[in-house]
Amino acid sequence: MADLFTPDVLAAQPLDHALALSARYYTDPRMPQLDATAVFAQSWQLVCHQSQLSGVGDHVVTQIAGLPLLIVRSDESTIRAFHNVCRHRAGPIANCDGRGATALRCRYHGWTYGLDGVLRGAPEMGRTPDFDPATIRLPEVRVQVWQGLVFVATGEAPPFDEFVAGIDARLGPDRSLAGFEFHHRASWEVACNWKVYVDNYLEGYHVPHIHPGLNSVLDYRSYITETAEWYSFQFSPLESGDDLYGSGEALYYFLYPNAMLNILPGRLQTNRVLPLGVDRCLVEFDFYYAPATTPEALARRARDIAFSDEVQDEDVTICQDVQRGLASGSYEAGRLNPLRENAVHHFHELLRRAYREHA
Repeated sequence: MADLFTPDVLAAQPLDHALALSARYYTDPRMPQLDATAVFAQSWQLVCHQSQLSGVGDHVVTQIAGLPLLIVRSDESTIRAFHNVCRHRAGPIANCDGRGATALRCRYHGWTYGLDGVLRGAPEMGRTPDFDPATIRLPEVRVQVWQGLVFVATGEAPPFDEFVAGIDARLGPDRSLAGFEFHHRASWEVACNWKVYVDNYLEGYHVPHIHPGLNSVLDYRSYITETAEWYSFQFSPLESGDDLYGSGEALYYFLYPNAMLNILPGRLQTNRVLPLGVDRCLVEFDFYYAPATTPEALARRARDIAFSDEVQDEDVTICQDVQRGLASGSYEAGRLNPLRENAVHHFHELLRRAYREHA
């Protein structure tokens, strides 16, 4: 991997003279393994909202850079996260989200674990010499609940307080995310490297050119992007009228390396960008709304979902076009716009540092 760790390419760059990340970091077939170890295993990962784990035994399955995970409420006060890999012969403990489980049973050979991850039963293993189920448990990873959102760390990660420092104050007590309820998930498989999709999210520079509908809702002249140590955020006054979001502001948080919080009046949408290969990723959109039952609120939700799908289709198209351009052999890293692409620069600097430290 020597060419992926070229010192001049990975050196820190000042914003006013910064180049975009080299094409090799989006196209080299060795990148999925490098990103898994240098980026995803060293960071906090958003996995779900606590409303999806409201009862004991409720569980969510996911994967992070190839590592299957199972997140479960093990008792009234505890959420745990385990490797979703049976210690017998690597079968899945759970294949889908579920409610109210009393145990975790591998569907391959029926080995059964308690909600604490300890093996409770293994069919026909009772006479096996030196076999003690109590010594076998699923590997467990760290869990942190913040603003109603559930995060896990599969390896080393920065202190969580540093990871989200300043966000609570910016949201204020009137915009807590904990009160939202899960509505539905929409997923897109996109033919691009996961970092292409993140790059696109991190700037409003493309909005007037790619998103005519979104551009009519946001005040592009007042669109501001700021960065912190582990996240960046974009915000703009809304010009949507009462039929969609009403007055207020659109607030878009990016939490390194692959999570987004799209916060608008009455609605939270989270995005996770999960790598599937060097030129494929899965983008999961989870929609959350404030509790409401009136016809007007339900109609507004329907318009919000349709509008979100429209914007996402536009993003998918341009991200796939960009991936083809990166893979063409024509592209050499271009200059970033310091005014509009400071969050892209911030993301690239975090990646460069992660790759340097891994090297």
